[in-house]
Amino acid sequence: MDFTDFEVRKCPPTVMYIPNFITSDQESSILSHIERTPKPRWTQLLNRRLVNYGGIPHPNGMIAEEIPEWLQSYVDKVNNLGIFESQKANHVLVNEYLPGQGILPHTDGPLFYPIISTISCGAHTVLEFTKRETTGEANDGVVVFKLLLEPRSLLILKDTLYSDYMHAISEINEDTLCDRICNYNLCENTYKIGDHLVRRAPRISLTIRNVPKTSKMKLKFC
Repeated sequence: MDFTDFEVRKCPPTVMYIPNFITSDQESSILSHIERTPKPRWTQLLNRRLVNYGGIPHPNGMIAEEIPEWLQSYVDKVNNLGIFESQKANHVLVNEYLPGQGILPHTDGPLFYPIISTISCGAHTVLEFTKRETTGEANDGVVVFKLLLEPRSLLILKDTLYSDYMHAISEINEDTLCDRICNYNLCENTYKIGDHLVRRAPRISLTIRNVPKTSKMKLKFC
């Protein structure tokens, strides 16, 4: 697939933003499946909760689990783009963000092939980027640029953006549109700088990645 029309050119390389990557019906189906996820499958963190599908990434290798069929179809949809080059995505991290919840600045690190793809469902969010120091800490917490992630969109991060920048979501209830957001021109909707977005609503993100180091043992999980 030629990503030329979807590349965000106002930030360091490389970001692709594809609005309406999935349909409203597909989004509703994803949200319905997530809502029915048994509570024991969730890992509750201080600022959000999450579910791993495909296995638990670990430096010693991920014991591969079968991804449920309903979710595998979206993994295949991303794999069909060819973004992982000779690899295929084999892991999905499902994050639930309620209003006021977020995630601290971080990089995805060496456990993953250095490409991130994320499908957003349910509501928008704003992803913030800070320059990564060689120590792995954020550079004084100064936000260099931001991306507006709309529901049903696909975000792809790679190259310098994967290795040299940390990304985060602020723990706030409402986002203000500012001139540091770099992907307005690719968004489905038209926005005016200075406007407040509607208050945040519950958001589900599907982060689809490749874990290169896996064991040969496969566990089936329904």
